[in-house]
Amino acid sequence: MEQGQRKPFSESVPAFHGRPLPEAAVPVGYAALIDAFGLAAPIPIRLAAIGPRHKVYEADDWKLYTPRHRPDASLIGHLTFALRYEGLDLAVLKTLFQATGPEPIAGIVRAAPTSIYTRRIWFLYEWLLAARLDLPDATNGAYALVVDPDQQWAAEGTTSSRHRVKNNLPGTPAFCPLIFRTPLLEQLVARDLGAEARRIVADVPADLLARTAAFLLLKDSRSSFQIEGEDPPRDRIQRWGQVIGQAGRYPIDRAELERLQRIVIGDARFVHLGLRDQGGFVGEHDRLDGSPIPDHISARHEDLPALVDGLTAFDRQAAPNLDVILAAAALAFGFVYIHPFEDGNGRLHRYLIHHVLAEREFNPPGLVFPISAVILDRIDDYRRVLESYSRRILPLVRWRATNQGNVEVLNETADFYRYFDATPHAEFLFECVARTIDIDLPAETAFLKSYDSFKAQVKDMIEMPDRVLDLLYRFLRQNGGRLSKRAREKEFAGFTDDEAMRIEAIYANL
Repeated sequence: MEQGQRKPFSESVPAFHGRPLPEAAVPVGYAALIDAFGLAAPIPIRLAAIGPRHKVYEADDWKLYTPRHRPDASLIGHLTFALRYEGLDLAVLKTLFQATGPEPIAGIVRAAPTSIYTRRIWFLYEWLLAARLDLPDATNGAYALVVDPDQQWAAEGTTSSRHRVKNNLPGTPAFCPLIFRTPLLEQLVARDLGAEARRIVADVPADLLARTAAFLLLKDSRSSFQIEGEDPPRDRIQRWGQVIGQAGRYPIDRAELERLQRIVIGDARFVHLGLRDQGGFVGEHDRLDGSPIPDHISARHEDLPALVDGLTAFDRQAAPNLDVILAAAALAFGFVYIHPFEDGNGRLHRYLIHHVLAEREFNPPGLVFPISAVILDRIDDYRRVLESYSRRILPLVRWRATNQGNVEVLNETADFYRYFDATPHAEFLFECVARTIDIDLPAETAFLKSYDSFKAQVKDMIEMPDRVLDLLYRFLRQNGGRLSKRAREKEFAGFTDDEAMRIEAIYANL
């Protein structure tokens, strides 16, 4: 049995940790390592097993391989399988390395010092644990990529001559979410949505574009509050919209995030500003005794400075090497899982999406995509995406209730927030951005063109103030292009029957 291993590697089973297999099969790779070493790490979204059939197929979050794919029932066998077929799961790997200790990993490297897989394992051990194995520097073997770019999105990379690898991880040990290549993401990245947006607005007159931008900005700000169940006064919505409009101007660090939180909160008499100094969770309280019922438990307050430093490093060093929307998803959803503040985390999480898009000049100049408005329309999908990771880490967090109805975390959890699979989050955000470009932006510019044409034609008939024209247009939109009997008798009693018919015809022909 390997050092630190609690039990032998599994044979054929019908289910794994409560997750049924499509048919009885042998868990391999990460599943086998989690089970054999009793790893307290989030179980990957997709697991691998060796099935009885002679074909590879996917079903129910499992990928079943053929008997000829079965690895050796050993630490190196399952590690190699995982790296070759399942990509990198940094949370599982770090927990595994902590369980094995250094010598089994050093022994793997000594046994096959030129193997691409052993050198990647060696590098990952030292990178994740910030500990040097008792090994001389590698002298042979072609340089290997740490992240397989055919499986997961990677950075450009830097060379590590000690391991003869190219470190193309899209982050630092302090914060490094990973995103798998999926058909949906491949398709959306290939579209080059930023270029599409610039083409859409290229022929829009400057004054019309400015009005479009103002409306979309206000719409996004209002929606961001509505997602949190708030209905603030218009001036507060406008102030937050102005902040969103300045996204990307300042680098993200602790001071900037705290500045933004002060703006978000406004009246802070009952809110602690700055990084939390106690636990945090998302959920409800028991109606009888006020005890917490968490759906998500935030990072420990002791870990917040290091985690925020990780977000800062990602924004400044790693994000520029990734596709802009992938980078925005990793940064923004990483932030909301960490939940560094007592209040304001949701709006700041969505602000970070705007920050990355603007910082990387994805938006056409002066334009903000109404991402929050799309999220509000897809609120159930948004919650499912958030829960896709929260529900996997919640069973691993040991906690107790405090007298204040909060939670106190009792185990080390920082790595849960540093290393997560951001693939569902990237797909969701890409779809939201695509909708703003495919639907919202063209629809708003078309609406304003139509509205301007309506106003001009009506004014040729009857001179009236803009506020009355606005009301007239709204009434027609709300009533299918017809003026109701009530409107004719009250707000627009001055219209003749002929004028009313002509106005309805103008609207119909827009």
